[in-house]
Amino acid sequence: MQTALDTLSAVRDTAIALLDADAAQQAPQGIERVMLASDKLPVVLVVVLIIWFGLLFLLFRTDRRISRIEKELNETETSA
Repeated sequence: MQTALDTLSAVRDTAIALLDADAAQQAPQGIERVMLASDKLPVVLVVVLIIWFGLLFLLFRTDRRISRIEKELNETETSA
C-alpha cells in the first residue's frame, strides 16, 4: 500500500513540475496579452475592488438600519 502511495505521489509531483515548466515558457496569449500590454489589468483590478468595497459598505449600512428599526420596534412593543 505504501509503494502505491509513493508512486502516486511521484506521478503527481512530476505532472505539477511539467505543468509549471510549460506555463512558464508560454507567452501570454489572447486577453492576457491585451490586458498586460496596455496596463489595463491594474485598472480592472482597482475597479473591481471599488465595486466590492461599495457593496460591502451598502451591506453594512443596510444591516445597521435594519438593526436600528428592529430595536425601535422592540422598544415600542415593550412600552405598549
